[in-house]
Amino acid sequence: MLVREIMTARPVLASITWTVSDVINTLEELPIRHLPVVDTDGELVGIVSDRDLRRVSERPDGTAQAAPAARSIAELMSGGVVSVAPDDDVDDVIEALLENQIGAVPVVDTEGGVVGIVSYVDVLRHAQGRL
Repeated sequence: MLVREIMTARPVLASITWTVSDVINTLEELPIRHLPVVDTDGELVGIVSDRDLRRVSERPDGTAQAAPAARSIAELMSGGVVSVAPDDDVDDVIEALLENQIGAVPVVDTEGGVVGIVSYVDVLRHAQGRL
């Protein structure tokens, strides 16, 4: 099975110009946990997750603090993003998720534009359909 068959097409994207507040608002409004981050040309440059927000919202002792809302998302996102292509096999996604211990991978076209995203939930739904 191909990635394009299980991916969420046209995912919500975050701009590199966004703040932490922008990301928090988007994640609270929508039923998503990962936002691919694109530059001003629309090319993938990172990904940010709800886990990243929790990381900046915890003090070293584990107690909660307010996430710095005005902080740039560029400071918080994970760069060097693992991604897949629409015509890759779903097994490639599973390998990427497991090997990198991540919850989602953006799907990019040949120009580097984000055309979808595949999360571990999508993979589990795919596996459930095969059982």
